[in-house]
Amino acid sequence: MIENLTTEKRNVNSENLDLMNSLELVTVMNNEDKKVAIAIEKILPDIALAIEIVSNKIKTGGRLIYIGAGTSGRLGILDAVECVPTFGVDSSEILGIIAGGEEAFIHSVEGAEDSYEFAINDLKKINLNSKDVLIGIAASGRTPYVISAIQYGNKVNASTISIACNKNSEISKHSNISIEVDVGAEILTGSTRLKAGSAQKMILNMISTGSMVKCGKVYGNLMVDVKTTNEKLVDRCNRIVMSATGVDRETANLYLEKSKYNAKIAMTMILGDYSYDEAVEKLNNSDGFVRKAIEKG
Repeated sequence: MIENLTTEKRNVNSENLDLMNSLELVTVMNNEDKKVAIAIEKILPDIALAIEIVSNKIKTGGRLIYIGAGTSGRLGILDAVECVPTFGVDSSEILGIIAGGEEAFIHSVEGAEDSYEFAINDLKKINLNSKDVLIGIAASGRTPYVISAIQYGNKVNASTISIACNKNSEISKHSNISIEVDVGAEILTGSTRLKAGSAQKMILNMISTGSMVKCGKVYGNLMVDVKTTNEKLVDRCNRIVMSATGVDRETANLYLEKSKYNAKIAMTMILGDYSYDEAVEKLNNSDGFVRKAIEKG
């Protein structure tokens, strides 16, 4: 029953929320938010396993696909969209699907999250297959649209992962890997855009970032595949090359021009003392990992 879900219970610390002044309100909210990271700490092995699965699938030509309804769906789309400029991936490699389609990102689409058929149709449109990883996100762990998506994912032999904010959730019964984080009752009863939403966002951050690290998109802690699509990112690209190689701004600019503003290639040229063509070949032979590309011998 839905009333038995942790995400639907009343929080004893906020029962007088409507009587609190602004400072009291944000204090209780802040105290509850502190519990999110602690709850996630308990399930780090599950998240690490998800990273291994996602990175292995991407390395072999598969895709990472998030699917959810409402807040959960929007968080999946947000994470997917941000991966494009941050890690230089194509928008077709990591994508988010929300119940009700693009319109649902801004406006509520009534009944979409309760439809089993909508999920199947949405996944057929993108040709979900055995090369892919499907991550179903549902705070309650019982959203029909997301459960149906996971079931269809299993049918086509995709790797399926579920993220829920209730223990022993329904969706966990269907996914290959289940991630369940219990952040406790919300200060506003049932409003899972709060702690549950924060937990989901943190978990998605870990999965996408960890997977991209495993796929060679990072050198040290630098985002070396960043796309230079605006002035801010061009400057960041320059600073990345300077930080990674120790050269001055003028030299970094010179190599970025030679590398067609590809930070990874510019760094490999400098650190390995390679020409442009040699750097590209070395990176191709090392699966995009800078450290491997600059190893001698």
